[in-house]
Amino acid sequence: MPHAPVVLDIAGTQLNADDRRRLAHPLVGGLILFARNFESRDQLTGLTAEIKAIRPDILIAVDQEGGRVQRFKTGGFTHLPPARRLGELWMEDAMQATAAATATGYVLAAELRACGVDLSFAPVLDLDHGESSVIGDRSLHRDPRVAALLAKSLAHGLLLAGMHSCGKHFPGHGFVTADSHVDVPVDKRSLKAILAEDGQPFAWLSLSLAAVMPAHVIYPKVDSRPAGFSARWLQEVLRERLGFGGAIFSDDLGMRGARVLEGREIGYTEAALAALQAGCDMVLLCNQSLVDAGAALDELLDGLVQAAARGDWLQEPDSESRRLDLLPQTVPLTWDELMRNPRYLAAVEQLG
Repeated sequence: MPHAPVVLDIAGTQLNADDRRRLAHPLVGGLILFARNFESRDQLTGLTAEIKAIRPDILIAVDQEGGRVQRFKTGGFTHLPPARRLGELWMEDAMQATAAATATGYVLAAELRACGVDLSFAPVLDLDHGESSVIGDRSLHRDPRVAALLAKSLAHGLLLAGMHSCGKHFPGHGFVTADSHVDVPVDKRSLKAILAEDGQPFAWLSLSLAAVMPAHVIYPKVDSRPAGFSARWLQEVLRERLGFGGAIFSDDLGMRGARVLEGREIGYTEAALAALQAGCDMVLLCNQSLVDAGAALDELLDGLVQAAARGDWLQEPDSESRRLDLLPQTVPLTWDELMRNPRYLAAVEQLG
């Protein structure tokens, strides 16, 4: 089965001719939405329906974690708490915290699915070392045991609404201060030290998570390449040592941390090939539809076609089935049905 590894974005609240052309490209398997793509709930539902009419099997995704990373906040969407709030609740009442985490996941997923969105890149498994500004209150807790249990509860809530989970950012972004959006963070700890702490939630949840997103962080005592470009991290550690069998997404290849490989500036196609060859099933290139009518997106798609023709990219046989496995298998409730659904109403009340 041919593999469609590229996850791209669109510029506005409606599809234009370039969007439609790219969505029909055989290498495009996913679309990530941002706040700029949201005007109203009806508009979002219409947009996702049009996308699915072009590509019924495309995976429509968004970052809807809660707190400061929540793309859709108006039109009836519940304001979800930052992950740290669940960790604080754990310190007061552990069982209540796990229930709140499940409620958060359920509300998050049910609302998105009612509008035609298939996947949220959640939960965040990074530990709160108090160093990372980009992670900060997106982290559930400092203790890997607490973070893992709360993340598992949140993933359970997602699954109750028919949505899969994506743990990020493997093997942990919380220890470094630098923001990989604008810099190349370096974590100088040993493999043993990383797996003893930040890597633990990924190990404990290896059967529970449907997908994982690696960090654009370099761990030089393990590999000179960032984790998302490292076969050692993705295949030897994540797949073989931790036994993870789900999908692996690259983080955004437009980020600064993805554009430097072993000290050298690289382009989007080289970055995508490095991620795919290291073991990623899907590669994200975000926010490029806003620049030069999306020229970078076309450059990437053309570059991957040429790489495949040259034999520089050999498609992993299981990657496409992993992508398809992330698509919801149940029919979602409509928004009106959701507003009358007892489970949803109880979950919202629990978050109140």
